[in-house]
Amino acid sequence: MGGFSSSCKQSLDHENLATIVVQESDMLSTPLNLKIPTEQRQDMTSEKTCLSPIIGELALAGGSLAIGFANITGYSVLSGLPSVVKLLVPKDSNMKNILLFCGQDENMANEAQSYILYSLPDLLAQSILHPLRTYLRTQSITLPLTYCSTLAILLHIPINYLLVSVLNLGIKGVALGSVWTNFNLVGSLIVYVKISGVYKKTWGGISSDCFKGWKYLLNLSIPSCISVCLEWWWYEIMILLCGLLLNPQATVASMGILIQTTSFIYIFPSSLSFGVSTRVGNELGANNPNKAKLAAIVGLSSSSVLGFSAFLFAILIRKKWAAIFTQDPEIIALTSMVLPILGLCELGNCPQTTGCGVLRGTARPKLGANINLGCFYLVGMPVAVWLSFFAGFDFKGLWLGLLAAQGSCLLTMLFTVIRTDWDFQAWRAQELTREVPVDDDDHANQDGSMKESSGLLHHDKKQKQLTCLI
Repeated sequence: MGGFSSSCKQSLDHENLATIVVQESDMLSTPLNLKIPTEQRQDMTSEKTCLSPIIGELALAGGSLAIGFANITGYSVLSGLPSVVKLLVPKDSNMKNILLFCGQDENMANEAQSYILYSLPDLLAQSILHPLRTYLRTQSITLPLTYCSTLAILLHIPINYLLVSVLNLGIKGVALGSVWTNFNLVGSLIVYVKISGVYKKTWGGISSDCFKGWKYLLNLSIPSCISVCLEWWWYEIMILLCGLLLNPQATVASMGILIQTTSFIYIFPSSLSFGVSTRVGNELGANNPNKAKLAAIVGLSSSSVLGFSAFLFAILIRKKWAAIFTQDPEIIALTSMVLPILGLCELGNCPQTTGCGVLRGTARPKLGANINLGCFYLVGMPVAVWLSFFAGFDFKGLWLGLLAAQGSCLLTMLFTVIRTDWDFQAWRAQELTREVPVDDDDHANQDGSMKESSGLLHHDKKQKQLTCLI
């Protein structure tokens, strides 16, 4: 009877712990779920403006092509590597030649070059915005991000109307509107940091300490950047491949709508991934491997529900979604045809995104980069090219290739997380917080090393927290 009571008590403890994990993860991810859609609405507002009769369908195709080119060469790096920001977009005068060399339509290349030229100041805004946003997130300061983003998007709509409709700047106005909005967001966040005084807790002024620990920071941040870039580039390469299909203008335009759609869906697993990554990292840093494992399980379970919800969303809106952006029947037909495939992709994308968060929380970004490289470029890309250009699937083939990439990525990510040795990862967290380099190959020496270091570990939970690069 005593054993039964003990078993029941242990079960209740696990249930209570799971509830706490969900609540604390929600505290981190829910404000981001509110914040990121506001930023996404900025992109979708710009996308809809490109599709309006004022600008025309060619502008949509050119704008989509330009955004894809900018994402590949600049924005993905700024998003993936906020600690080591570089402005990588080539000179605007070279962009048209690069796109023409890749086989793109000349009219679309002209529109894309105009968009990129007027978007260049946005790189400065983004290079400030990403580190600033990460600085606040790592302190679990998320609600101000939501408020500032909401303010920026509310201003974005009249700004877009002024530049596009009143001043008749066309696609140039769309680009300038996005730049203006991002500078508004940067300015509002800087004002918040200054007025609230949050910097006083973490900034003691310039000293020699500012130049320490960069080796370990780069060892974590560069693989994280590569992981983000590899997945992001795949989507943008699909836009470039659309320019080589039978009807490039319609397929590029439809791809622009679909990528905005999948980006909108992505905000929810992305926010969950951030919460899970932070939770897992903190628990490992506090030497609680069981809680870290439970956080990973709860996160992956929640992301599976999100994936199924995204699939239903794509199925239900497939006949009406494209009509929000355009009245062109060909673009509407292409978008409606592919949306169910997009929904299937999200069944895999949501859990694998959370899996990436688990790997970030365990300070294994290199593993995530390797998984993305293998699944997207060694599985997905060959399948997409073969189906689109050789098997006669055309536009649909690109998305079937993405489905193959997401499916293989999900299976590989789940296999990796299931095989994680959480006790070893907790030990690694202790070593990383003490700035002692630890390699995954040291797993064989885990037991002896843990015994040797146990007397040196601090008992203050805050000192044991593992800083996650998100």
